[in-house]
Amino acid sequence: MSLLAAVLEPERTHDLVAALVVAQLAAPALALLGIGIPPLLGRPLSERTTSRLVGTGFATAFLAALVMFGVLAGRGFAPETVHLGTWFSFDRHAATIDLVADGLSVPYVCFSTGLCLLVNAFAGRYLHREPGFTRFFVLLAVFGTGMNLMVLAGSFDVLFAGWELIGISSTLLIGFFHERPNAVRAAIRAFVTYRICDVGLLAASVVAHTAVGSGDFDRLFHGGWPDATCLVPAAPATLLALLLIFATLGKTAQVPFTGWLPLAMEGPTPSSAIFYGALSIHAGAYVLLRCEPLLQAAPLAGWLLVTIGSVTAAHANAVGRVQTDLKSMLAYGSMAQAGLIFVEIGLGWRVVPLVHVVSHAILRSLQILRSPSALHDRHTLVAALGGQPGAGRSWTDRLPQAWRLAIYRLALDRGYEEMAVARLVVEPFRRLVDRLDAWERAGADWLGDLRLRGPRDREPLP
Repeated sequence: MSLLAAVLEPERTHDLVAALVVAQLAAPALALLGIGIPPLLGRPLSERTTSRLVGTGFATAFLAALVMFGVLAGRGFAPETVHLGTWFSFDRHAATIDLVADGLSVPYVCFSTGLCLLVNAFAGRYLHREPGFTRFFVLLAVFGTGMNLMVLAGSFDVLFAGWELIGISSTLLIGFFHERPNAVRAAIRAFVTYRICDVGLLAASVVAHTAVGSGDFDRLFHGGWPDATCLVPAAPATLLALLLIFATLGKTAQVPFTGWLPLAMEGPTPSSAIFYGALSIHAGAYVLLRCEPLLQAAPLAGWLLVTIGSVTAAHANAVGRVQTDLKSMLAYGSMAQAGLIFVEIGLGWRVVPLVHVVSHAILRSLQILRSPSALHDRHTLVAALGGQPGAGRSWTDRLPQAWRLAIYRLALDRGYEEMAVARLVVEPFRRLVDRLDAWERAGADWLGDLRLRGPRDREPLP
């Protein structure tokens, strides 16, 4: 009992939590260096050594997370902030490197590192003798480092760094089979979507610095999760919440940015499981849960979140029913559940969406990992039955025939979302870029002619 009391002393607890937080970031980062540097020196590691090094990094981070969970649980999950330094400080503005361990980040990091460890073990066998074996594990280590950095972030500045590591590893894993044109196009589509929506997170960081002089969460919120209150006035809080919602639409594949997610299944099955079934697809939900006091101070943003999530869930439910391949069906299933989680967050719930995220991520990742063998089992069942097994009844069976045909056509065209985005956004933007390019070329030609003619022969630009 005296030993437990000594461990739970505030000074010793803070030092222990700081060491554990650093271990969760350092372990996958060191594994990344361990498997990434030898190939650059012309001495790549064997497959077994590569997978074991990455697995050791994730196992170390997972054990550190479990110990941290136990320590904080003994103190009622009182938040602990770990200050690692200051990036810059000027006048009233400062960018600090802070990490936070509390009732949200600690359970989430246990779940995320444990899932990375599971996928690492699966991928070591699934990708055996694959030419890009080492490249996959390098990107998996980058993702694990970025995920832990985002989850443990104590400020918008640190969160943005982890958010970007998740995005770049996701894009490169979608295009893992770069010899396939479809995989490259899917990677470019995801990258463009990420770039557009990430502007929202960057702008939110700027607004936070303008409002309070820092992006630190303890300057924006007071108290521990989930009972924190907002310290920002209503107007900047609403702007911050709207920017964060826009930023999360991309990685979470919410309307109108749903088109990239089914295409992302061009990547390897292990990356599809951990990115689009488990962790990356829920990164936006985590950011919103972390910044939940802003949603409390901005009811408009909360109702917007409910609307977007409801529309996305209905859209994904309808479109997912007409998909002809299993991974696309699972992708739309993940999209629908992410939409429902957004609805829960918009309604002001906190613990329920966290439980929903963890349970759905575990189920969906296992479904995606099981999908190759599930297809084989289904083919065996079809051969044994002499035909396709009967499907269950759907709620659409109760609708009139004309309505069912209209919904079926709408689902086949993916709700006309792709067409609307192409006509209303992509094509006008492309025409604008082409026009600006033509003006630039005309101006360059005129300046070239002006230099050749000399000062006496100059004519005004027509």
